Amino acid sequence: MYPHLIRRPAPVVCTKERLELPDGDFVDLHWAGDTCGPLVCLFHGLEGSVDSPYIRGIQSTLGGAGFQTVLMHFRGCGGVENRLARGYHSGDTGDIRELLRVLEERHPDRWMAAVGFSLGGNALLKYLGEEGPKSRLAQAVAVSVPFDLSRCNERLSTGLSRGYSRHILRSLRAKVADRAVLLREAGVDVERALSSRDFRTFDDAVVAPIFGFTDADDYYAQSSCGQFLQRIEVPTLIIHAQDDPFMDPQVVPSDAELSECVTLELSAGGGHVGFVGGHLPGRAVYWLDERILAAITAAAG
Repeated sequence: MYPHLIRRPAPVVCTKERLELPDGDFVDLHWAGDTCGPLVCLFHGLEGSVDSPYIRGIQSTLGGAGFQTVLMHFRGCGGVENRLARGYHSGDTGDIRELLRVLEERHPDRWMAAVGFSLGGNALLKYLGEEGPKSRLAQAVAVSVPFDLSRCNERLSTGLSRGYSRHILRSLRAKVADRAVLLREAGVDVERALSSRDFRTFDDAVVAPIFGFTDADDYYAQSSCGQFLQRIEVPTLIIHAQDDPFMDPQVVPSDAELSECVTLELSAGGGHVGFVGGHLPGRAVYWLDERILAAITAAAG
């Protein structure tokens, strides 16, 4: 929890762009770093944003090494309300695909990589598995991903992880309350969503009807990234910790479940999007930022 509660990286100077989407909605992009450098797309975790410490940290680290970064806010994140009822979910790859299509159209010869954290990492890995050899990305990194959403949900309902669940669910329920009329018209059980105390209930009431899943279990089954790992044909690094308090350690994939393009680095410690070293408090070393930079730099040549 140290980097989430204590870390205060300086704000990164960003240029904001609104990317209009084919369905009439939009996502907001935040650009930072060297406009002539290799490009790295960033995908945040559940209810994250450009202000999340891990996003600020990696933007600063990559920018200082000559890369340009672009963070895509998933729909409804970053304090901006979207036009449509459709929000985002762990397996939502449509907007990632559209962003990368636009970037390829703008910069057909530019070297491009992507980094996803938690939910954003799950969506990125699923996208890579769906695309196979068609992906425009030259390198990918995914951090602290929920390989099996159903098992992850069970873990979040136990022990200290319940504190995280309560915190995130408060944010999600507030969005439902603000958009109740629009969501009700889209088939959402607003009352059930507002009374939900676990992700399964919320996902069953909100995510399933909006995105056409039968129920929460169907959503989890179709959206978990673990089943897509053997199909990935882009060099991909997965960084994960055995002590991640939000993930079931029993679902970490074996080598046989990974394609030849995927490398899994499994640490005994590191928590969830943590991986803090050095001397705490006050002299922390954010190993995760440096490991991502090393992987991206080696791939970019």
